[in-house]
Amino acid sequence: MPGATGTRSAAARRPPSMADVAAVAGVSHQTVSRVLNDHPSVRPETRERVSQAIASLGYRRNSAARALVTRRTGTIGILTTGSALYGPASTVGAVEEAAREHGYFASLASVRTFEHTRLAEVFDHFMDQGVEGIVVVAPQDDVAAAVEAIETDLPIVLIAALDAEPNRAGTIPVAVDQRRGAVLVTEHLLDLGHETVLHLAGPADWFDARQRERGWRQALEGRGRNVPDVVRCDWTARSGYEAARRLVPAIVAGEGPSAIFAANDQLALGVLRAFWERGVAVPGDVSVAGFDDIAGAAYFVPALTTVSQPFVSLGRRCLEVLADAIEGVALGNRLIGPTLVPRASTGVPRRR
Repeated sequence: MPGATGTRSAAARRPPSMADVAAVAGVSHQTVSRVLNDHPSVRPETRERVSQAIASLGYRRNSAARALVTRRTGTIGILTTGSALYGPASTVGAVEEAAREHGYFASLASVRTFEHTRLAEVFDHFMDQGVEGIVVVAPQDDVAAAVEAIETDLPIVLIAALDAEPNRAGTIPVAVDQRRGAVLVTEHLLDLGHETVLHLAGPADWFDARQRERGWRQALEGRGRNVPDVVRCDWTARSGYEAARRLVPAIVAGEGPSAIFAANDQLALGVLRAFWERGVAVPGDVSVAGFDDIAGAAYFVPALTTVSQPFVSLGRRCLEVLADAIEGVALGNRLIGPTLVPRASTGVPRRR
């Protein structure tokens, strides 16, 4: 009978349902639901049997139907500037990975300009998807300011080393302690015997750059040392290279800095190149340190002393904080500690 054959073919083509999983596992529909929602009352052997049935059938839960029943979508939004710089890019990757670990689907939006209209469109898109919260990677002033101006009841985790607490209720800052990292590297150089440390600072409109500059200044003032004027740079190796070339004559004359703290590893890479070209020995003539511990920093020549940012821990902490905010739970520590990584590019200064 053609009709019956057609019906059987359609049934064979349909995706497996929760009822199919229950039939194969020999349990009730309710038990399958409890396993899917990680209910604690399911016995381990039953959970294993249901898991095997899910795997064998290739069952995938219907998120839309689940959202109608539970009013939860299991989705969060991640908003980023799309920066290819090591810090922001590593942060986005860590948050996406942590979202998967917490059982959330991450909807990612990247915007180049943070105009209010454009940002409102992105938030509307997130709302249409039913996100339960939003993580914003906000390294610069204009990003944080634009987010502060958005009206939404959703909790927002702002990954930014802010100068002060946000004005908007429901915005929760989480960050690596940039100031502490700068203190660690500056004190390391002072402990080696350097009288002071020159700082190649990042762009002034970046939170991380300002916090690193403050940590450097705090460490010098805490030891009663002279605080040199900062050398303002961008984040690129070229900027570090050009700044270092200008320092070479003074260093060769024995009047330049004996220690340099570059605000990121790319700047430090440019410094090392400029000194190598002009015959300035590192760390013999001048010690050089960076910040970030980018992939390959241990293979610079010489291997770069730097500060490691725990991006994996940062991502996980963001999701913990966001999950707590979604559930209305009190929030814990939101600052993650960095680690100093001493290597061959820093050493005891030569006596001049």
